[in-house]
Amino acid sequence: MLDDFMVRAALAGVGVAAAAAPLGCFVVWRRMAYFGDATAHAALLGVALALAFDGPIMLGVLAISLLVAIMVSTLSGRGLAEDTLLGVLAHTMLALGLLAVSLMSGVRMDLMAYLIGDILAVSKSDVALIWAGAAGVIGLLIWRWQALLSVTLSPDLATASGINARREQLILTLALAVVVAVAIKVVGALLISALLIIPAAAARPLARTPETMALLAACIGVFSALGGLNAAFRWDTQTGPTIVSIAAAVFVLTTLVGIVRNRA
Repeated sequence: MLDDFMVRAALAGVGVAAAAAPLGCFVVWRRMAYFGDATAHAALLGVALALAFDGPIMLGVLAISLLVAIMVSTLSGRGLAEDTLLGVLAHTMLALGLLAVSLMSGVRMDLMAYLIGDILAVSKSDVALIWAGAAGVIGLLIWRWQALLSVTLSPDLATASGINARREQLILTLALAVVVAVAIKVVGALLISALLIIPAAAARPLARTPETMALLAACIGVFSALGGLNAAFRWDTQTGPTIVSIAAAVFVLTTLVGIVRNRA
């Protein structure tokens, strides 16, 4: 079955969407959209370093994503606003990644495949790594759900209840780094944050509880991945942007449903 490239692409898309969309709920709730964007932009430097040292792409992306998370956690609040720091890191890492790519004369690299994704080129090992990472993120979210939710709703109250808010923040950034690493081949560095944010934002008008929103976001993410893959195959378009466009269309639809419901 895995010899069919469309089956591999579908499995990769479902794996990434199932992990990214529920995690994206925390990104939306905590207003961390810029953090996801910065981590995704930094991923290109991880790709360049992995190719330069002939290592696994996902490992290189994961290492750089974790480095960005640690730098933000360490430097924020020390004279720089977090959004300023994220802006500096995002564009610096992206520039360094592009510079590293231009200097690698002996390494062949399809830059567009890492910028906007190339889901049709995923291998069996890529699918296995994507599902391993996705299972890890989903398991982490289930395990730490109540603690993460408490810190998101009220950090002070969570701390008073004995929850280490800084530890939960670190867990969340670790999960984000893993999602960026596994999503790089599916939607690319420029569109990863869209797959995190849009399904979660689309689920918000339809959900009454955080758990419902996470489940709906996962369903919307999976629908967007499969729908985008099918549309791209039929119309010969770039798969990553098509997946995000499907998610955006669902967001518009659910937003209109929410507006109508509120007026009723």
